[in-house]
Amino acid sequence: MPKGVEQPKGAEHSVTSILAPGGTIARALSSYEPRPQQLAMAEAVNAAIKGPHHLMVEAGTGVGKSFAYLVPAILHATDKKDFKVVISTHTISLQEQLIHKDIPFLRGVMGRDFSAVLVKGRSNYISLRRLRGAQQRMGMLLTEQVAVQQLHKIGKWSRQTQDGSKSDLDFQPSPGVWDLVESDSGNCLGRQCPDYAKCFYFKARRQMHGANLLIVNHALFFSDLALRRSGGALLPNYKVVIFDEAHTLEDVASDHLGLQIGRGSLDWLLNKLYNPRTRRGLLSALGSGDAVRQVEMTRNCAEQFFRDVLAWAARQPRGSRGAGFQPANPQAGKMPALLQRPASDSVRVREPNIVGDPLSEELRKLSSRITELSAKLDEELKIEFSAVADRCLSVAQEVERWLGQALEGQVYWIETSGEAGQRVALVSAPIDVGPALRETLYTRVPTVVLTSATLSIGGRHGFSFFQDRLGLQERCETLQLGSPFNYREQAELHLFQRTMPDPSTAPQAYDEAVIGRIPEYVARTQGRAFVLFTSYQTMQRAVERLREPLAKESLTILSQADGLPRSQLLEKFRTTTGAVLFGVDSFWQGVDVPGEALVNVIITKLPFTAPDRPILAARQEAIQAAGGQPFIEYQVPQAVIKFKQGFGRLIRTCTDRGMVVIFDPRVLTKGYGKTFLQALPPCRRFVDGAAQDEEPMEEEHPF
Repeated sequence: MPKGVEQPKGAEHSVTSILAPGGTIARALSSYEPRPQQLAMAEAVNAAIKGPHHLMVEAGTGVGKSFAYLVPAILHATDKKDFKVVISTHTISLQEQLIHKDIPFLRGVMGRDFSAVLVKGRSNYISLRRLRGAQQRMGMLLTEQVAVQQLHKIGKWSRQTQDGSKSDLDFQPSPGVWDLVESDSGNCLGRQCPDYAKCFYFKARRQMHGANLLIVNHALFFSDLALRRSGGALLPNYKVVIFDEAHTLEDVASDHLGLQIGRGSLDWLLNKLYNPRTRRGLLSALGSGDAVRQVEMTRNCAEQFFRDVLAWAARQPRGSRGAGFQPANPQAGKMPALLQRPASDSVRVREPNIVGDPLSEELRKLSSRITELSAKLDEELKIEFSAVADRCLSVAQEVERWLGQALEGQVYWIETSGEAGQRVALVSAPIDVGPALRETLYTRVPTVVLTSATLSIGGRHGFSFFQDRLGLQERCETLQLGSPFNYREQAELHLFQRTMPDPSTAPQAYDEAVIGRIPEYVARTQGRAFVLFTSYQTMQRAVERLREPLAKESLTILSQADGLPRSQLLEKFRTTTGAVLFGVDSFWQGVDVPGEALVNVIITKLPFTAPDRPILAARQEAIQAAGGQPFIEYQVPQAVIKFKQGFGRLIRTCTDRGMVVIFDPRVLTKGYGKTFLQALPPCRRFVDGAAQDEEPMEEEHPF
């Protein structure tokens, strides 16, 4: 309980008594500010759980979404027996906020006895039995001294840790070392394991099954959903799922409901058995020449198979790579300049069996050979070998399904990356995730709540884009709540109509004009600015041209192209006087810099995404085949959502002030531009430097 707050005599029974002015939270917080939007959202979530029905709610920055869904979730979870609520987020930072800050506070003030756990994937936990086995077989598995030292450090840590998960380590182990010791369903003895009573993973499972609230990330949630489609499960059954940061759901769902077979992961699997360069691996000490020869046969087949795949891809016409989607609309030439992605290449595969398949047969042979060999081994080694045999069989099946395009309603492609395209993956994803979500989620779970600061593109049908994309048209209510912030007082919006070229018709002139105007606008706020780009190349060009000129004005460019992790780049931005951060994709969303450190957000171009990925091209083809307009129905809504995310970086608290600069004139010169501007909260506007309302334009910008 917070100090000075009396313990309630009885548990509170309504969201109003907890969240309203004068309620439990108001009495606990001296800094409490009434937020009617928060209460409205909480009542809507409460009604959705009680209904039951599904709910999609957009709540602007500052509403306090987490309390708005946590309070009704806790009330229902504690009122009913075995009533579990899953809360899924996209980012680790939000998970940590929920589990370490918001939930402990509410537990203290609500007078309810409940438990909440952060659910992690199994591979995050150490297996004490596998650790012992890895230590005993260290000589046959590890050659590098660094790896040996890491294994020793993990062993020492395993005797001290209470959690047993990788995040509790004080260093980042190499993937190869952690792979030797992680908990893995394929080589788990369950209750027969001598370490079962001490097992960190099963301890976490018991806590999960006993908890009222399960905090997960979207990736784990959709891994569970994919397993449920084949009869398995990671999570216990639940009555309610609440997705925060729900604007990312379609992409995450696509990643987990398709196939991905990487050349690197197959090499890893084979090297785990026997690495010819180091002469190490599970087979190295067994003297099984037949098994080693089968590994090499499989490796040779894999090399030939992926060579054939790459040769096939190289023969494809250019229309099957890059943009991919060619709209039938005769106005296609007037479509806006689109987002450029980092170096990678994708080639769409529109027909099955593009190459021969010797690989899956060799993988099956290898699986059989390992299974035969494992029958003669002790129980400890037997289970390790059985897990690898099962994985070989699984990869064989995945290769066959990908080549045969066995998953209906999916788009298939080859993806290469790295220097000279040496990394290659065979990928598929559902064109429409809606049917799978309806089958495995909406019809089976009574209440699904989706919330984010950006789910609507505005207007009467603003939610229809996400409802259509996620298949959530039935039994779903929608609610749009504005931010409690006073944007007209707190933010200026600077637009350009006549003084900037059109990036669609004059892209080079536009980029030059943007680079030329950045110094003027970052100087107005003495730095403290984000400059958001849609192209790595344009960002790098701007960095090269502006680093020295800005340095002369005592302004420091921090660039995402410099290679620092995002968290380190943000910390440097917060602590550097006169910092100007140049960023692309990941800085448009999920970044929180409140206060004086960030008072200026410059959007260099509307964030249209080019259909250069086969999944995006296939979705637009499907819209066009159904008689729709892909640009208006898909690309514009997607860009509006990201545009709102970029705008949302500026005002994070009720005391923040600043300016958003949008250099792209198309928000004023194109018909679709109104959709972008209408999606923003009302701000003081300036067009080509002139105020557009009754308030005179200030010469100084006191942010």
